[in-house]
Amino acid sequence: MQSRGRYHRTVLLVLVRTVWIAVCAAVLVVSGIAWSTVSTISNGVERSFAIPEDAPRSSSGRNILIMGLTTRLDLHGEPLPDDVLRRMQAGESDRGGYNANTLILLHIPASGPAIAMSVPRDNLVPLSSGGEGKIKEAYGRAKVAEEERLQAAGQHDKRTLERAGREAGRRAQVQTVATFLNQPIDHLVEISLIGFFHIAEGLGGVDVCLKNATKDPLSGADFPAGRQHLDAGQSLSFVRQRHGLPNGDLDRTKRQQAFLSAVARRLKGADVSAMQAMIDMAKQDVVLDSRFDLADFARNVPTEVRFETLPVEGGARVDGLDVNKVDPEKVRKKVTELAKEPPPPPSNDGIPCID
Repeated sequence: MQSRGRYHRTVLLVLVRTVWIAVCAAVLVVSGIAWSTVSTISNGVERSFAIPEDAPRSSSGRNILIMGLTTRLDLHGEPLPDDVLRRMQAGESDRGGYNANTLILLHIPASGPAIAMSVPRDNLVPLSSGGEGKIKEAYGRAKVAEEERLQAAGQHDKRTLERAGREAGRRAQVQTVATFLNQPIDHLVEISLIGFFHIAEGLGGVDVCLKNATKDPLSGADFPAGRQHLDAGQSLSFVRQRHGLPNGDLDRTKRQQAFLSAVARRLKGADVSAMQAMIDMAKQDVVLDSRFDLADFARNVPTEVRFETLPVEGGARVDGLDVNKVDPEKVRKKVTELAKEPPPPPSNDGIPCID
């Protein structure tokens, strides 16, 4: 029984390390992977062919693009159950669209710690579909364009349109980020908003620490200062909040990183039911690229991941929208530096407090 428990815990860590990068930050890899279980999970997760076989590959390790979508729909474009929407406190199922509000490039070197680089979602960049826009919009714009193209050609099956549109969105988001960062993308991981909720729910909530009390009715955030335990609904409000924060959306990026670190801490003591909930979450909320080999990743996953947010030059108004001005050369230089030498780990072994 002890061996089986070790196998289950290993599989969970492999899966969540793949799906949510922050698990790598604090949870050690344990030996004895149960291949049959890893294979079952790997086969149960939806796959994408958005990265072509002949796409450029990283020569200095592996680059994994983590995309968190704002959509309140499931993987097939169907509305979530009313009770789930209510507990998420994130509005109705038609809200959110298909913006990639979370974009993180996880660079795994041949040796040493990995580095997780958050790309602010409002960066104004050239989009792969043409023109400029917020980097988060590449997915949704391409999805709509592909669905309109197929409808004009006579395709009206809802699931077919959804599947093709989302594949087009993934391709566009990968190409846009790869071009902006001047980095090849080896793998992709996609998870929608419900995935955040299911992770926190499966683990019985997470612990975070805030420097100041904050309240935002738009996200449902209402938190006192100090260390506190958040349930699943509060966790979702926590990662969604951007209003009422000193640096707006840039501080939301820090919240996402704090949430992922909190997940890592919770996994250390997760029981069998929590681990099974995480596995179920991956099968219903996650998409991996077709070449992502979970077993190989498990054998080579680093034991440490460090976080960094890529730089912006400041805010601006373009066509009535708030955007981040960026200097692509400065961003690319920073990515290269971080890939070579990640920042030092935090000195605080506890839960660091954030704004």
